[in-house]
Amino acid sequence: MKHLFIAATFATAATAWAQSPVQVQDAWARATVGAQSATGAFMKLTAPQATRLVEVRSPAAGIVEVHEMKLDGDVMRMRAVDALPLAAGQTVELKPGGLHVMLMDLKAPVKAGEAVPLTLVFEGADGQRRTQDVKATARALSAAPAPAAGGHGGGHGKH
Repeated sequence: MKHLFIAATFATAATAWAQSPVQVQDAWARATVGAQSATGAFMKLTAPQATRLVEVRSPAAGIVEVHEMKLDGDVMRMRAVDALPLAAGQTVELKPGGLHVMLMDLKAPVKAGEAVPLTLVFEGADGQRRTQDVKATARALSAAPAPAAGGHGGGHGKH
């Protein structure tokens, strides 16, 4: 009987994962200026079950990575993360000066008001991967929240 309960629990969790996508709120990207070849995308993610954001893709950029910014001494540094864990029911905010999606090698300038297509790839505890398409509305630099004080490493330009 115990084995049936465990099997039913796993089946229920797998079904919930398949039917309950990660909630994505307030997705936006920073519009570019001049010859800028990189920008950032930001959003709030809430997963119904523990999962990980393992990849982001976009036809708007040649390279798309999840980055984090951390203070190293008195210098803000940026680096790519392999996967972003999302605890069940906890909102993770991707925002300027913190965790964010970095779009590099842009195919064209990103203009305010445009929708930047993103495909988020999530991996559940069972190893199954699911994709979720998101449109991030581009905002002009003056309309976006200011990034955290200090410079950053990584040489990606402003975002």
